[in-house]
Amino acid sequence: MTFCLDSIIIKPENGVEIKNAIILLHGYGGDGKDISMLSLNWKRHMPNTVFICPNGHEPCALNPSGYQWFDLTKEDSNYILEQSIKAEEVLKKFINEIKKEFKLSNNQICLSGFSQGCMMSINVGLTFGENFLCIVGFSGKIINQNDLKNRIKNKTETLLIHGEADQIVPSTHLLEAKDFLIRNNVKVDTLLIKNCDHHIPIEASSTALNFILKKI
Repeated sequence: MTFCLDSIIIKPENGVEIKNAIILLHGYGGDGKDISMLSLNWKRHMPNTVFICPNGHEPCALNPSGYQWFDLTKEDSNYILEQSIKAEEVLKKFINEIKKEFKLSNNQICLSGFSQGCMMSINVGLTFGENFLCIVGFSGKIINQNDLKNRIKNKTETLLIHGEADQIVPSTHLLEAKDFLIRNNVKVDTLLIKNCDHHIPIEASSTALNFILKKI
C-alpha cells in the first residue's frame, strides 16, 4: 500500500507477527530518517513492533532539504493553529492507512515525536475517537491550550520529556503541558533532564522505552 506520507518503515524480522506500531514524528526541518534513529535501540526490545517514520507533508520553509508539520515563518498564533490543524488531518488519514495496512487498532499504536513532532503527537493523539496505546513527547509543547481543551476526545496516557537547558522550546512548556493534561484528566508522567538542550539524550530514549514497554 502507498501511504499519504513518504515514510521510513522498519518492520520486525521476517515472519514475526506485528502486534504494535510506533509512529515517530520528526521536528521542524527534520525528516523520517532523523527520528528513525530512536528505533535502533527500541526495536531490540520490541520484536513485534513496526516503526513508522513519516516525512512531514510540507517542505520546510527555512530548510528546504527537510520537512515541517506546520509553518513557523509567521509569528501569528492563529495562523500557526490553522496550519497545525491541517497537519492533524493529514496525520489522521495517515494513521488510518497504517491501521488498515497492518490490521491494528488505536490501542496498539504509540504516537511519539520530537519538538514540532511532539506537538503534533499530543494534538492528534488526544483528538482521535479512542485511546492510543500511549503518547510520548520529547521537547515539545501544547500548541494552543484553549483550542485543544475543546477538542479532547480521549485520555491516552502520556509521557513528556524535556531538557532543562532547552532554548528552542523552553522547558517551562513541559510544566504548562503537565498542568493542562492533569486539569483535563489525562494521566501524564514527566521527566526534566538537567544540562540538556534541544535534543534526545540516552536518558530520554531509555525512559521512553521503559514507559512504552509497560503499555505493550
